[in-house]
Amino acid sequence: MRGENQSFLGGPPKDFILLGVSDRPWLELSLYVVLLVSYLLAMLGNIAIILVSRLDPQLHSPMYIFLSHLSFLDLCYTTTTVPQMLVNMGSTRKTISFGGCTVQYAIFHWLGCTECIILAAMALDRYVAICEPLQYAIIMYHPLCQKLVAVAWLSGFGNSLVQVVLTVQLPFCGRQVLNNFFCEVPAMIKLSCADTTMNDAMLAVLVAFFVLVPLALILLSYGFIARAVLRIQSSRGRRKSFGTCSSHLVVVSLFYLPAIYMYLQSPSSYSQEQGKFISLFYSIITPTLNPFIYTLRNKDVKRALRRLLSRTWRFC
Repeated sequence: MRGENQSFLGGPPKDFILLGVSDRPWLELSLYVVLLVSYLLAMLGNIAIILVSRLDPQLHSPMYIFLSHLSFLDLCYTTTTVPQMLVNMGSTRKTISFGGCTVQYAIFHWLGCTECIILAAMALDRYVAICEPLQYAIIMYHPLCQKLVAVAWLSGFGNSLVQVVLTVQLPFCGRQVLNNFFCEVPAMIKLSCADTTMNDAMLAVLVAFFVLVPLALILLSYGFIARAVLRIQSSRGRRKSFGTCSSHLVVVSLFYLPAIYMYLQSPSSYSQEQGKFISLFYSIITPTLNPFIYTLRNKDVKRALRRLLSRTWRFC
């Protein structure tokens, strides 16, 4: 009661209870194993992509600069959420402190918005490579790539800062149970007992900007790419051109479709039960699959991995 009275007076709760699948105890063990294996695979795959992109001179092109940043984002994504989930699933006390919760959703939204822009930059790179091949080295020069990456990280941080400032001010009135696996802004807004019109509106505007604008640029880029590829007379040339884009299109679909469903629905229709499983998908499944999608469908990356493994084997 004392904690509830403090929350009614405006003080934040000391911690939150993350339900996860505690209402389905028969799921916990199998989900724990899936999360642990997925996390280890995500770490292994993304670290491998970062290493080969940085160490192999043949992968120092703009495409692989963006890919290494994407892998670093996915690495941070999983590390922000999965260890806490594993600790909670292995414990009877499934809690996270108010400060830990704030840090978690701040970093999570920072990484998410940064990834939206990185994926758009990768689409731009593919557009220039296929539609303007003779001008590629001039347009996609190294300083421009660094600027695009810096814009992605800084703008993502700006969005996260706005969301944190608005969310930490919300009163929770003793309501400390989050029906989720980790802390996210929509779940926090849903939990508040105050008028959240401003939070809902700001979340919708910023998400529309960071999700729909990059997605529109990606679709526009691939529209031009498709038109250029269809003009190629050789069927082998068309397959090769589409092959360089297919991995990126799969990654874009895996990232954007759940995010659109999660963040671009009205607050009244937001379901925490559905939301927690969708957030589980793009917080762990997508970052785990991304490096393998790029590795299995990219001959340059596979050759670079073989060279790295052979050098490591000789050194050992």
